[in-house]
Amino acid sequence: MTRVLLISGSTRDGSLHTAALRTAARYAPPEITAVRYDGLADLPAFVPGDPAPALAVTNLRRRVLDTDAVLFCTPEYAGSLPGSLKNLLDWLVDGGELTGRPAAWLSVVAPGQDDGARTGLESVLGHAGARLLRPACIRVPLEIGTVDGEGIVTDPRLHVALQDMLHALMRCLAEPQARPQPSWQAHSSVYPVLQRQDAPSFRVGGQRPPWAGPVS
Repeated sequence: MTRVLLISGSTRDGSLHTAALRTAARYAPPEITAVRYDGLADLPAFVPGDPAPALAVTNLRRRVLDTDAVLFCTPEYAGSLPGSLKNLLDWLVDGGELTGRPAAWLSVVAPGQDDGARTGLESVLGHAGARLLRPACIRVPLEIGTVDGEGIVTDPRLHVALQDMLHALMRCLAEPQARPQPSWQAHSSVYPVLQRQDAPSFRVGGQRPPWAGPVS
């Protein structure tokens, strides 16, 4: 059974982003257990290196460690992540719970309305060493009017997209991770070393040394 933790960036229970994740929990495939985290508003302000964090922080960290992947859905405030979500991420970065943890995002607004939040989220996940599953990141613009009295999104497009997303997430988790390239290989691919055609021909005792390479 694949376990996915759903984290909304909004502290408002009636937000569209929270409703989308509530819907994801209800419509998850049988082989996926999707559970929504609802303790965002209870987290204290982040204190770097706190040796005895509050119970709300230890509970958050335990839930992340007990999951196979984390799915975020967040609004954008003042051009970036909401402060409450950044606070949550800071606690996880400090504790190392996101290191190597698969993660994805769900956007429920039109393009251009949350670019700052998504960029900020991906930046923090990168600093945390999380594994961003891009094939499982999707955008499904929704209207608040599609949320029913139970806080569930009734738009069938979201239901189909969530099924596709969660199945994509499972496929990503099943794929073996590529071994990271050593730093020198990454640098050489970005800054390839080119042989100068007019390079001088160095010789030792009348012979070209083996490291000099062939004559052009």
